Amino acid sequence: MSDNKLITNRRNMLLGVGAAAGSALASGLTTARAAENQGGQVTDAPVSDKMQERQPFYGPHQAGIVTPRPAAGMIASFHVLANTPDDVERLFRTLSNRIAFLMAGGTPPALDDKLPPSDSGLLGPVVPPDNLTMTVSLGASFFDQRDWLAPYKPARLSRMKAFPNDALDADLCHGDLGLQISSNTPDTNIHALRDILKNLPDLMVLRWKQEGSVPVLPPKPDGSHESARNFLGFRDGSANPDATDAALMDKIVWVPEGGDEPAWTHGGTYQAVRIIRNFVERWDRTPLGEQERIIGRKKPTGAPFGGSSEHDVPDYTKDPEGTVTPLDAHIRMANTRTLASNANLILRRPFNYSNGVSKSGQLEQGLLFICYQADLEKGFITVQNQLNGEPLEEYIKPIGGGFFFTPPGPLDETDFVGRTLLEATGHAMTRTKS
Repeated sequence: MSDNKLITNRRNMLLGVGAAAGSALASGLTTARAAENQGGQVTDAPVSDKMQERQPFYGPHQAGIVTPRPAAGMIASFHVLANTPDDVERLFRTLSNRIAFLMAGGTPPALDDKLPPSDSGLLGPVVPPDNLTMTVSLGASFFDQRDWLAPYKPARLSRMKAFPNDALDADLCHGDLGLQISSNTPDTNIHALRDILKNLPDLMVLRWKQEGSVPVLPPKPDGSHESARNFLGFRDGSANPDATDAALMDKIVWVPEGGDEPAWTHGGTYQAVRIIRNFVERWDRTPLGEQERIIGRKKPTGAPFGGSSEHDVPDYTKDPEGTVTPLDAHIRMANTRTLASNANLILRRPFNYSNGVSKSGQLEQGLLFICYQADLEKGFITVQNQLNGEPLEEYIKPIGGGFFFTPPGPLDETDFVGRTLLEATGHAMTRTKS
């Protein structure tokens, strides 16, 4: 065989192999793409069966306090422009009316297309309830800046002051009125906030907001639930009081009848909000053993030292010198677990937050801390003072938040949030549907 024929046959053989390989590769890519697209187009809306979850708006207490915490949360703080009794009543009625609709879900009214639409359309033509709760709370300035309301200010409501480790940003602190908005999805929270801004432009102005989230965890095989982890990687809420225990909530959360609180506050609660920056890069370079000693729990399980479950309760009477749990561990300083410390219990409802990157190239992450208690001074303020100087301060820095009072809930469709306060002032109202 000549050299030319040999070269030609070899070239044909190589071309055949290449074509076969190309065909196999194309076939493989087609199969892979088909497998990838079995679940639908990448731009399809995520599928969820939870959008029709609904929480009740009416009741003796506002929703969103003992209500199980969903995946997405937000605190929005407002400056209130309403000053007269009539305008404050209009503010409360409009807020209640909008919240009642948004929590129930439904179809917004159709308007002339020459006018702005009645709804942003963010969630579509029919608004799903999506497990939404909206909790209205009032800051100290709401009372202090209105002479006719000052005598009815809750006895323990104060403007949040800086604690020793704080670096408070004035633009992220305080407010006349706060809204805690929680639901299954961030878009539902944003939709609700935009609805409030659209319907109350002459009565209040948004000052600041902070969004947050909580990881969704399925129940364990035995049906029990785990506390979600914060951005330090530890379970947050292991020792939280049982929000399903009504008698316990009466002791810890709800303002009781009698005492030195104004009568209108009965059934309400005090809310403390703190935006707490976490220095996660520094934390991630800290040895595991030191992290656990700072917190007072084992990181993988959340169990206290000497325990096996996150819900085990440490007995500090058997560890007076801190041999097992260091005396300056976070969980020990926050709750000494004595009979006296039962008066300082709080109900926590926090969310993790992530706000991008700082100018120094660090992650702006932390905890949107929210808690409720019947007595702000015995609750959050006492607990925070006990924590002053703890080792954890090296890794956290509170930068914002505020103290608020959350009025009792509206009882029925003729009622509205804030009605008991206005009635206490002697302001005449008609009990009509909000």
